[in-house]
Amino acid sequence: MDYNLLITFALLVGLELVLGIDNILLISIVTDRVSSENRNKVRLLGLGLALAARLVLLMGASYLVKLSEPVIGSLSYKSIVLLLGGGFLLYKAVKEIHHVVENKDDEHSGNKVTMTFAAAVMQILILDIVFSIDSVITAVGLTDNLLVIYSSVIVSFVVVLIFSSAIASFVQKHATLKILALSFLITIGVTLAIEGLGGHVPKAYIYLPMGFALAVELLQMRFMRNQKKSKIQKN
Repeated sequence: MDYNLLITFALLVGLELVLGIDNILLISIVTDRVSSENRNKVRLLGLGLALAARLVLLMGASYLVKLSEPVIGSLSYKSIVLLLGGGFLLYKAVKEIHHVVENKDDEHSGNKVTMTFAAAVMQILILDIVFSIDSVITAVGLTDNLLVIYSSVIVSFVVVLIFSSAIASFVQKHATLKILALSFLITIGVTLAIEGLGGHVPKAYIYLPMGFALAVELLQMRFMRNQKKSKIQKN
């Protein structure tokens, strides 16, 4: 048994799970803008496209690595894609935060439809490609064993698929959590832009503070819920 391959497999699964959570956050925000009967379809299709994008890009992994070579000054095709993807993610997250904070949704409208099915899928596909290029280049840098890479992608996809519905619905039901998720997407957008410009941001510096912020928010939500229960019992 090759323990190095097992360690690499575990690292790749962890990487794909992190990117999968990013996708769930993005998909949960986008699906909130389509009709309620289409939300599950958009979510499942979005995750399916994310898997398909990674598998297709892995087929051309050797060519994909060449995207890191400079083509315009010091910028490579990968840099350009990351800059455009980061910029789009920043625009989308800031716009949605403004939408939530200013209460633009019509509270009397049950579906709050502001986006078509095709537009939602297209936005998800654009970010899926950006995330996939980054993850595939990282994966190929860790190992040239395609079986390990494909296995890690499929295993992480199954795990994300199992929990995606619960996470998406939970985010959509809580406005404060939704704003926090959008703030995470802003951070990821800035990180993509920095990496597109040739910088490097250690992933631990991003996801550890995110995890801490999420834990604090969940504790706050539990505190508020317990307070509400206490007031009901007193009355």
